[in-house]
Amino acid sequence: MPATPGLPRQAVAPGRVRTWAPAGPLDLGLVLGPLRRGPADPTFRTTPDGSVWRASRTPAGPGTLRVAAHGGEVRAQAWGPGAQWLLEGLPDLLGAADNADAFAPRHRLVALARHRRPGLRLTRTGLVLESLIPSILEQKVTTDEAYRAWRLLVRKFGEPAPGPVDGRLWVMPEPRTWALIPSWEWHRAGVDNKRASTILRAVRVAARLEEAVRMEPAQAQARLEIVPGIGPWTSAETVQRSHGAPDAVTVGDLHLPGIVGWALAGDRHADDSVMLELLEPYAGQRHRAARLILLSGKTPARRAPRMPRGDIGRL
Repeated sequence: MPATPGLPRQAVAPGRVRTWAPAGPLDLGLVLGPLRRGPADPTFRTTPDGSVWRASRTPAGPGTLRVAAHGGEVRAQAWGPGAQWLLEGLPDLLGAADNADAFAPRHRLVALARHRRPGLRLTRTGLVLESLIPSILEQKVTTDEAYRAWRLLVRKFGEPAPGPVDGRLWVMPEPRTWALIPSWEWHRAGVDNKRASTILRAVRVAARLEEAVRMEPAQAQARLEIVPGIGPWTSAETVQRSHGAPDAVTVGDLHLPGIVGWALAGDRHADDSVMLELLEPYAGQRHRAARLILLSGKTPARRAPRMPRGDIGRL
């Protein structure tokens, strides 16, 4: 197969291939961007030719997916035991199940953001733990700290992704491997005991949590929140990706209420209750509305200090 820009040539099988034509505009960066946990995410890469590469642990096993858009079509290649599963889920991954037409903008800023980004769709991965574990790592810390922990843990305890990636993509660990990570390795990655313990509790019931992908988003959130340490913030961040949930607005976030309050009402001090009140006209589509507000770029200037960055690995 020809060498892919940004990824070296390898002597590997060409992989399975699928071509799919979306119904309407599609922006791969907007659709798949929420799945990337930082610029050095070992499970996600973009290449100069515009392709997006993802490594996932599917129900059929590890798999690598390459997606590229050309004209009005998307061409996907997949490698590994999970290749067929990934290709079958390609339309949902790229937002085919997302009913964007159900959204009615009620604010000029939201309408303008939607007009400028016609290719926005909400992805649906069909994988719960893949989004749950990094969301737990992001609890109550800076994004840089969470991204670093995800990168270190996946590279050390995951496995190289199949396909022509030459060690540049990694598949996250399986549940049993997460459960066996020693306490000092969590510590070295900067993960405190609270978040590590939450991940350990989650992976012990991994099969039950993955079943939630067949539930409605609200029911799935309720199942996730049965696990101590998983609250509304984490469950919403998970089902936004695993289910493509258009109404799973994130509550308990440090910045989102102020951003929504500023954009819709000029209130930089809005809390969750004010944010939910402002988003009430978008009931059923509140996550999409919040996403468009974030994409609008209308955010209040920072006045409060950022969340302090800790380094428990040095303690």
